[in-house]
Amino acid sequence: MENLKVSLIQTSMKWEDVGANLAHFSEMIDTIEEETDLILLPEMFTTGFTMNPENIAEEVEGPSLKWMQQQAKVKDAAVSGSVVVHEEEKYYNRLYFVYPNGAYKSYDKRHLFTFAGEDKKYSAGKRRLILEYKGWKICPLICYDLRFPVWARNVEEYDLLFYGANWPSKRILAWNTLLAARSIENLCYTFGINRTGSDPNDNTYNGHSAAYNALGDKISTDKWEKDFVETMELKKPHILETRKQFQFLKDKDNFMINNFQDFLSNQ
Repeated sequence: MENLKVSLIQTSMKWEDVGANLAHFSEMIDTIEEETDLILLPEMFTTGFTMNPENIAEEVEGPSLKWMQQQAKVKDAAVSGSVVVHEEEKYYNRLYFVYPNGAYKSYDKRHLFTFAGEDKKYSAGKRRLILEYKGWKICPLICYDLRFPVWARNVEEYDLLFYGANWPSKRILAWNTLLAARSIENLCYTFGINRTGSDPNDNTYNGHSAAYNALGDKISTDKWEKDFVETMELKKPHILETRKQFQFLKDKDNFMINNFQDFLSNQ
């Protein structure tokens, strides 16, 4: 019954500067001195939340993925974050989950942020990803997905749900509230990995990256608006004991919305 050590990284980014951001995240990952199993990065961590994919998109298995594979090998830990990818004449906000051996799985953001015109530049993903790693079932999602609880609905009894994001400070109350709600309703650990700083679109970001246990209790420290790296140990018995005591998942409604089952992908 293995516990899982997870490190989240909250920091600012250089606008659309892949090289500078990869160098910066390399430095931050280097500060992780203790052993860790999984390193979580924000949404579009190489560019910021850009609506200019034609300028910075990478092909499948581009330099950012190769960098993630290198970091995963050096740290002997999985690494996950989303980047802008070009594939078959379409652009995707694609999250990679890279295993320590370099193998990877990917998830394309399902809910595109129409308020910023993301739907006009990017194509939406069609499948949710549930993956297994070190005895844990994990569901990785991206930013705006947080507002849609049906998409996160825990029908597979996954253990860890996380969201990489560029969530602006003006709507941070929703971020804080919904992260806790997702952990409570899905009886799982939930992580939100946000950024700090600002971008040329007059968006400011105040972080509030956090981790919650299956009861909705915040387990990360209150570093809210600072740049930081924090590693937490997730305990599998907490999941098992909580679900044994509160068997809420067994009482869930059985219904389908927009062919929801067609989007599930157990891998």
